[in-house]
Amino acid sequence: MVSTLTTREACVQADAADALASFRERFSLPQGIIYLDGNSLGALPKAAGERARDVIDREWGTDLIASWNTNDWFDLPVRIGAKLAKLLGGETGACVATDTTSINVFKALGAALEIQRERHPERRVIVSERENFPTDLYMVEGMIEFLDRGYELRLIDDSLTAEQAIGDDTAVVLLTQVNYRSGRQWNVNELTALAHERGALIIWDLCHSAGAVPIALDEARADFAVGCTYKYLNGGPGSPAFIWVAERHVSRARQPLSGWWGHKSPFEMAVSFEPVDGARRFLTGTQPIISLATMEVGLDIALEVDEQALREKSLALTSLFIELVESRIAGDALTLITPREASERGSHVSFVHAEGFSVMKALIARGVIGDYREPGVLRFGVTPLYLGYADIWDAVEALRLVLETEEWKAPEFQVRGAVT
Repeated sequence: MVSTLTTREACVQADAADALASFRERFSLPQGIIYLDGNSLGALPKAAGERARDVIDREWGTDLIASWNTNDWFDLPVRIGAKLAKLLGGETGACVATDTTSINVFKALGAALEIQRERHPERRVIVSERENFPTDLYMVEGMIEFLDRGYELRLIDDSLTAEQAIGDDTAVVLLTQVNYRSGRQWNVNELTALAHERGALIIWDLCHSAGAVPIALDEARADFAVGCTYKYLNGGPGSPAFIWVAERHVSRARQPLSGWWGHKSPFEMAVSFEPVDGARRFLTGTQPIISLATMEVGLDIALEVDEQALREKSLALTSLFIELVESRIAGDALTLITPREASERGSHVSFVHAEGFSVMKALIARGVIGDYREPGVLRFGVTPLYLGYADIWDAVEALRLVLETEEWKAPEFQVRGAVT
């Protein structure tokens, strides 16, 4: 279908025939804005405001502390976790919505290393990739320093393939399914099988894939998974992340942050920690109820969507973006770093430009919001639930004008804020 969309009129017609187009009305989007940053912060679901007001005014304002029981606040992270497990194809495992991705990486890594110490005490290598999101690498470094037991971090990169990096000395593999910078996607089934073949456990970071690409954790026999909910799941800024644990590991997995919410009987106020059975053992402290409640709104929308239809539209939109950039923007200033092969691509498109930061700021000034990542990467997140084919056409046209007129050279587009 993409190859036939050679005019804006054809894009408009494609939008009219789009089975997912009605979902756009479920989100609050500013007039005149094309939002291509849902891979960093998803748009606001309209129902989230109403849900927040109910939690604040009625549950908190009227029911007060009784809401831990009467409005089931206590079970909220577990109940939402079950919905997340369904979305991730991991219903046989245990999942909770809680904390941040960084903290959950630490929990999963700690639990996986402890399991491996019992099975393979000689293994002292943790494998990740040089292109992984930095916080994952930082958490591994912190865990290694904290344990002080001779562990080392080995990174997959241009000089070391996954096949070469994962060996008989590997305890745990930590990979992100869709790369945050390039949008390149690992094959979860193949890499999980490789890790298991070598005797390693694997943790999948799903931050850039949950709600964007089909995921089947049970089918892949993944061991652990973590991820955030504020990107394609539209949970809101800083909304709670999640951690998922395969059923076969739940009963023996002990996470290192043993707080009272993971205790078997938290209100007995026992001196010693005894983990509860099931997903709740991966909780730590008192949960952020307002954020959990509003995050559930975006999750419920995601659960309504046929994942194959979502994936097909995502690939159609990202393919269209690539084709239009390469056919309508002259010169070689932009270099595509996102895979052309559909099976290797997530739901964002990235180009490198020598002045990427300034180009993106100029583009945002035209009402097309993407984002920038070092070094020189322009990222365009494609969220099929609230983006259409005409949006992609208009975004590429705006990018063409920014480059042709060299608007990005204006002084105001050279200034960097704390967040890029």
